[in-house]
Amino acid sequence: MSDAAAAGPSSPPPPPADAAAPPPVNKNNRYRKEKPWDTDDIDHWKIDPFTAADNKAGPFLEESSFAILFPKYREQYLRESWSTLTTILSSHGITCVLDLVQGSMTVKTTRKTYDPYIILKARDVISLLARGVPVAQAVKVLQDEMACDVIKIGGMVRNKERFVKRRQRIVGPNGSTLKAIELLTDCYVLVQGNTVAAMGKHKNLKEVRRIVVDCMKNIHPIYRIKELMIRRELMKDPKLATESWERFLPQFKKRNLTTAEKTAKKQRHTGAGGPADGNGLTGANQISVSVSGAGYGPSAGAGAGAEAAARDAEQREKEKRKKKVYTPFPPPHQPSKLDKELASGEYFLKPKEKEALARKRKLEEQNTTSDTRRVQREEAFIAPAEQAAPTIEQRKKRVKDAAAAAPAADGDADGDGERRKKKKKKTSSE
Repeated sequence: MSDAAAAGPSSPPPPPADAAAPPPVNKNNRYRKEKPWDTDDIDHWKIDPFTAADNKAGPFLEESSFAILFPKYREQYLRESWSTLTTILSSHGITCVLDLVQGSMTVKTTRKTYDPYIILKARDVISLLARGVPVAQAVKVLQDEMACDVIKIGGMVRNKERFVKRRQRIVGPNGSTLKAIELLTDCYVLVQGNTVAAMGKHKNLKEVRRIVVDCMKNIHPIYRIKELMIRRELMKDPKLATESWERFLPQFKKRNLTTAEKTAKKQRHTGAGGPADGNGLTGANQISVSVSGAGYGPSAGAGAGAEAAARDAEQREKEKRKKKVYTPFPPPHQPSKLDKELASGEYFLKPKEKEALARKRKLEEQNTTSDTRRVQREEAFIAPAEQAAPTIEQRKKRVKDAAAAAPAADGDADGDGERRKKKKKKTSSE
């Protein structure tokens, strides 16, 4: 039996040696198929409007509802504008209820609701109303391309004064910073209490959140605003669409110094503890050594002045380091703020009385300061003291005194001349 017969009919013949190997198949594209309907002119990010014809399942089986509490100061505005809100939400099949006793707003779905996501949009509307957004602006969230974000900034900074200052940075002087943020991000931003409410597209809301969070972390909004302005200009250039923009964007470094860095900087300014030079001297001594070797040329005069300045600095340092008189007793205890209040009786006053007392003191300080400044301003309008013209009698007396003094001076001059002549004759005879 031949070898081919022994191998059996099922074994394939060996491939020829000169046959080309099949091309390798990419694992990512192994199961992918061509999509002739997917062309380049299709916008994959476009949001098509959801109409009643798209809801083929009919009305919802269960009712969905959301309730939001609102502060007391918003009650009057909500009562006035509630009819407008009810009309707008009813066009989407949503009903709303205002409970003034509980201080809450509720939105619910009805049998006419056809959009399953509209209830979440209605929830965002009442959330914005509770945060102080007007009704005309809040109802824009019902649009498909609009979204909202309520940023909670109350717990980001512990110190109350620091929190108020950083929150004010978001607004800026006369609202200029807030207006710049709205123009660059195409968003509506409202700073209210411990929250910042923003409305706009999702991508722009991320920029607003980044600016607000960084501001509460002590990064000024002007840095982010400058970056957004540069990005807006770069977007206009089609050549840079596929390139990295890192080389165009500003790189801001944090300038806050640690305690050790502050101490080193202070020592460099005072000339103490600085790096040693080749002669092993530090600080101000480096100036004197370098100058003393430059006693020639045009810089010799400047060297002498620098050496004198160095000596003065050393003298001041010695005066500062004078040894204090040792006393075995600790320094007297300084009264704290609480001790001062107990001594003056302010500690036992009511909060309103304390506020009234503080206002009174502030008013007195303002009055004192205003009086002092008014006196300083009036000094420029005070006429200087004028000397009166001498009378006839004073003139006659002045002339007589001058005439009486003249002969005496002439007599003294004649006496001096005679003494000089006698001395001259005496020296010539010798």
